[in-house]
Amino acid sequence: MAIDYEKLLAWRIADARHSYTLRDTLLYALSVGLGADPEDERQLDYVYERDLSVLPSMATVLASPSGWMRDPETGINPVGTLAIDQAFEIHAPIPVAGTVIGKSRVSDVRDLGPERGALICTERTVHDEATGKPLFTARQSSLARKDGGFGGPAGPAGPRHDMPAREPDFVCELPTADNAALLFRLHNKLDPKHPDAHADPALARKLGHRRPIVHGLYTFGIACHALLRTACDYDAARLRSMAARFTAVAYPGDVLRTEIWRDGNVLSFQCRAAGGAKPVLSNGRAELA
Repeated sequence: MAIDYEKLLAWRIADARHSYTLRDTLLYALSVGLGADPEDERQLDYVYERDLSVLPSMATVLASPSGWMRDPETGINPVGTLAIDQAFEIHAPIPVAGTVIGKSRVSDVRDLGPERGALICTERTVHDEATGKPLFTARQSSLARKDGGFGGPAGPAGPRHDMPAREPDFVCELPTADNAALLFRLHNKLDPKHPDAHADPALARKLGHRRPIVHGLYTFGIACHALLRTACDYDAARLRSMAARFTAVAYPGDVLRTEIWRDGNVLSFQCRAAGGAKPVLSNGRAELA
C-alpha cells in the first residue's frame, strides 16, 4: 500500500498518556552525562533530588506516540524509516514528576522522489494532566526511505537554519559513557520482538556500523547539556527552544564536541565526534529567554 497524502495528513494519532517519577527525571539527566563531575554543583541541580531541575531536552522522550507508523493503513513502510530532525519549544517548566498527555498530529508530508523517500513531519503538544497547563511543543521529521514517489508535494518541509560564517564563539567537549546507548534506551518502550542496533552488536554491524550506535536523541541531549553549560550557566529556564538535524551516527565512548555561535538571544550549534569530519548534529538553532 502506497502513501495516500490526504489520508496520512488527516491520520488520527492516539493521545499518549505518560506518567513519570522523580527517578525517571534523574535517570534522563544521568543518561546524557549530567553528574559526570560530582563536584560541579550546577550539574547536581539535575541529578540530585534537592531543588531538582528538569533538563529541557527531556521533552523529547515524554508522551511520545509509539508504533503508529507500523499500522499498514498509514501506507508507510516502516523498514528503514529514521528520524532526521528534532525540535522543542518550552511553554512552562516541566514538572520533575507527574502525568502528561501528548497530542500528536501529522503536520506535513513531502514526496522526495522514489530514490530518496517520503518526509513525514509530526507535531506533539504536551500538557500537564493535573493542571491542563501546556508544557511544550515537540516537532520531528522522519524519512520513510521506501515510500517516495507517491505523488505528494515535493521539496523540503521548511527552511534550514544556516551556520554563521565565522569561528564558533564557544566550544564544549563532553565525554560519553561506554554504556551510553544501553542507558538511554531505557527511556523507550522496550520490545524484545524488535532488534535494536543501539544494543545488539551483530545487528549494528549488519546495518554497516562498526558497533552499537547512540540514539540521535542522545546526541540531542548532549548538545542541550553543552548549551546549558556554555550559554545558560546551567539555568534550564533560560533555554526556550532547540532544534537540530541528525546527520551522522556517533558511538558510545565518543567525546562529543559542540560548536556554538551566539547572536543576541539566538544560539547556532553543531555537534561532532571529536576528530570527526562530519557533524552528528547540524543546522542547530536554540533561543534563549
